[in-house]
Amino acid sequence: MSHIPEDLKYSSAHTWCEIQGDGLIRVGITDHAQEELGDIVFVELPELERNYASGEECAVVESVKSASDIYCPVSGEIIEINSDLEDTPEKINSDPYGDGWIFMLKPDDEKELEDLIDATAYNELIEE
Repeated sequence: MSHIPEDLKYSSAHTWCEIQGDGLIRVGITDHAQEELGDIVFVELPELERNYASGEECAVVESVKSASDIYCPVSGEIIEINSDLEDTPEKINSDPYGDGWIFMLKPDDEKELEDLIDATAYNELIEE
């Protein structure tokens, strides 16, 4: 059973979003996603200071089983990446909602956050 924190927002592409006090968004992949991938061995981080559209591929996570594209949950500029993942990508497996975060985003339009789903809806999505 996947852990799904109640205080986060989720995309149907299995990313989580933590809205920070300064309006920035910290993004990673969900516990469910990392469980499905298995042991993560490599992360291709998004390009710093680049703008991505909502739903655009911005990163890649590779495991011993497969590679999975990570899609930007809302449009915005990447303002920080978790460079620790370059040397220790397995942090996504061990702590997907903490040390395993992937990037910080400055959203172009905070109204896009309304398109994200809550923990209950995400749980229903992964149980289908």
